Amino acid sequence: MGPLEQFLTVFKNFADAVIDSYFVCDADRNIVEFNRAFYSLLPRQLARGLKGKKCYDVIQHDICKERCIAYQCWSEKRHVRLDEINSTIPGAEGQNRFILSAMPVLGPNAEPMGCIEIQRNVTDEAVVQVKYQEMLDTEARERERLAQQIRARTRDVLETNQLLLRVQKELLAYKKGLMA
Repeated sequence: MGPLEQFLTVFKNFADAVIDSYFVCDADRNIVEFNRAFYSLLPRQLARGLKGKKCYDVIQHDICKERCIAYQCWSEKRHVRLDEINSTIPGAEGQNRFILSAMPVLGPNAEPMGCIEIQRNVTDEAVVQVKYQEMLDTEARERERLAQQIRARTRDVLETNQLLLRVQKELLAYKKGLMA
């Protein structure tokens, strides 16, 4: 039994504590283990025969090419977390947004043997956040429109008041002229 298999044997004892979807990949980024939550993210045809597939063929994060989270955690030899990463699942509709966490699985000489990647699906929260921001922007535009309307009406009232004062002065002058 190799070091990665030994790790998986120990990890399986507490893996149920991880409620988000996760997979474990080897140093070549082949999926060697995953939980039911990860399996259920995928379309049926993609989920079949999942072990041995490359992680980037199964779930395509927008960081896979330039900033692979597995490579980051291997090179830094520490846990890495990335927030709100856009992802596509081949065969599934739309994009997803995830908070990703990756922890390196290191061998006896601290060489990377694998990685545990945990995905927290925050797609629904992101949609709500976008809609909330749109609502705030709409309200801000409406407030500004109303403020401009109030300024314009205030200007009109002031102009009307000035006109009324002039007419009152003229009327007073006219009344004084009639009385004299």
